[in-house]
Amino acid sequence: MQKLMRAALPALLLALPLAACNEGPAERAGRNVDNAAQNLRDTIDPPRGPGERLGRSLDRATN
Repeated sequence: MQKLMRAALPALLLALPLAACNEGPAERAGRNVDNAAQNLRDTIDPPRGPGERLGRSLDRATN
């Protein structure tokens, strides 16, 4: 029984984060609010140069 537990524990610990990958409605709504705020910010204060534009594009790609 001990051998089984020792073998199963690492597999369980590796699989546990994958179970939390489902996105719920609150997360989608939050992402939509964030995107709307970012778009409003870009309308009011557009990026001024290629570096700032690239930085904002990277921010959007990683979020």
